[in-house]
Amino acid sequence: MTLIADVVREIDSVMGMVDPAQLTAAEQVVQKDKRIFVLGAGRSGLMAKGFAMRLMHIGYTVYVIGETITPSIQPGDVLVAVSGSGKTGSVLEPAEKAKQNGVAVVAITSQAASPLGAVGDVTIVVPGATKDGGGVQSIQLLSTLFDQSVHITLDVLCLMLSRRDHVSNAAAKAEHSNME
Repeated sequence: MTLIADVVREIDSVMGMVDPAQLTAAEQVVQKDKRIFVLGAGRSGLMAKGFAMRLMHIGYTVYVIGETITPSIQPGDVLVAVSGSGKTGSVLEPAEKAKQNGVAVVAITSQAASPLGAVGDVTIVVPGATKDGGGVQSIQLLSTLFDQSVHITLDVLCLMLSRRDHVSNAAAKAEHSNME
């Protein structure tokens, strides 16, 4: 076996445990008439930013928490918060505050019973290994398996949204950066 095959097998194992009903529930919350905010720390934050970029491509108004041009989050907005452990303070505390202020929270975590999982109006469990040892065990370092699987999970959610909203690949390409 090659390492590539081992990694692909790990990702396939985790993706087989992601509940499609949780994705469908998130699809109901993420709507074009809502502002979508994303939040994550470290590599989970990079996965959240990748999701934000793809949402922009398919016509959503989306912001990344912590960026200088991000406006204040308001009641009626949606926050997508990503934390493998579900305990990362820089993700959990803003998610709790957002929820208290009338924001719908979509939590992405490896542990449904985590504090972030409890905050989510919708929680998507992606049980890949995390840096604290939670989730499906992995040969990969730290939270790599969680991050890879979150990336795929959020891309699947974007595909669901684009199909629901009738956004073609050509329409998404028209929104892609032309400054490259």
